[in-house]
Amino acid sequence: MTPTPTVLAVIPARGGSKGVPAKNIAQVGGIPLVARAVQACLGSSEVTDVVVTTDDASIAAAARAAGDALGASERLHCVQRPAAIAGDRSSSEDAVLHALDAYEAMHGRTVDVVLLVQCTSPFLTREDIDGVAAAVAREGADTAVTVAPFHGFIWRDGTAVEDHAYGVNHDKGVRQMRQDRPEDLLETGAAYAMDVAGFRTHRHRFFGDTALVRTDPARVLEIDDPHDLARARALAPLLDPSPLPTRDDIDAVVLDFDGTQTDDRVLIDADGREIVAVHRGDGLGVAALRKSGLDLLILSTEQNPVVAARANKLRIPVLHGIDRKDLALKQWCDEQGIAPERVLYVGNDVNDLPCFALAGWPVAVASAHDSVRAAARAVTTTPGGFGAIREIAAWLLGPTLTNHQSTPTNNTTK
Repeated sequence: MTPTPTVLAVIPARGGSKGVPAKNIAQVGGIPLVARAVQACLGSSEVTDVVVTTDDASIAAAARAAGDALGASERLHCVQRPAAIAGDRSSSEDAVLHALDAYEAMHGRTVDVVLLVQCTSPFLTREDIDGVAAAVAREGADTAVTVAPFHGFIWRDGTAVEDHAYGVNHDKGVRQMRQDRPEDLLETGAAYAMDVAGFRTHRHRFFGDTALVRTDPARVLEIDDPHDLARARALAPLLDPSPLPTRDDIDAVVLDFDGTQTDDRVLIDADGREIVAVHRGDGLGVAALRKSGLDLLILSTEQNPVVAARANKLRIPVLHGIDRKDLALKQWCDEQGIAPERVLYVGNDVNDLPCFALAGWPVAVASAHDSVRAAARAVTTTPGGFGAIREIAAWLLGPTLTNHQSTPTNNTTK
């Protein structure tokens, strides 16, 4: 019987990015980029182990946390990347070769196929990893790369060639229809696979027979600057698989107030009294969540009678006038016997970020600050104050809000 080849996925993730500072731990869809790459690699049926090679402790910590969350910490290894190969001009190949040597020395195991996986491609999938790995490990290719169909017309400035612009992949004088042109394939920059013996000889990711592994062009995005990161964050709710929680994922829902249950505006009358507007649909959603057996809480930094009045109307407890919302949330979870990772926390502004770090399901309303949307695991399509809580209730209970438990949850068994 032919032995199963050892396939090692290597994720280079240095800490010194200049275009986007701390890029490799920047969050897309509430998950650090390096963690997204780790998840894709560990999810592959072809990959034996994963190595993150980095010179930054925070990147290593984010990678290990991703491995722990998947229950695969024994397959995730972090290697200290030497400064000599961690600079702006250092090649990814050097980082992969160093990680490969370190892994083999550490485990006494010979690697047959090595993958180079870039965490700057946030929408990489385990199918992409499976594809390049299988092409080399089982289908006979020497190298493999992810590609996507490309139908664009590429031009080059011809200043150095008789001052004329010219077409690179087309004759500018013949405007062919798309179906009449040969298909071009764009290298996505996401995943590569190499036969280890050949890679050690050539020290480059392309040699011999290269297999082209096609991927969904909608997922092709490389993060090189802040604009790329902003686009990735906007696309995450559309491209990430199953981004929304279900009732089975949640034991408690904790709600911020201003900007989450309101539109963040305050009206002040002549006597200085504050008035806010809330949405009746949110009240309906909260009532259904309460009946489902979920624990509910309003948590607000504002010491305002209107917050307490709204909580009383909804018949749920409230903690307001809180300086450190994360500490209050942790204490409340301890008192209720609720695991923080089973809490859905809804917020809209930067003072909610510490709670986002604590809760298992941080959720931002559509009108939230950009940094809050970026840190969220899910984002509503509805702005705060316009039914965002009703939308979240529909995620958990279904659109009719009738899929709730017959008996309340017993906190002592959580």
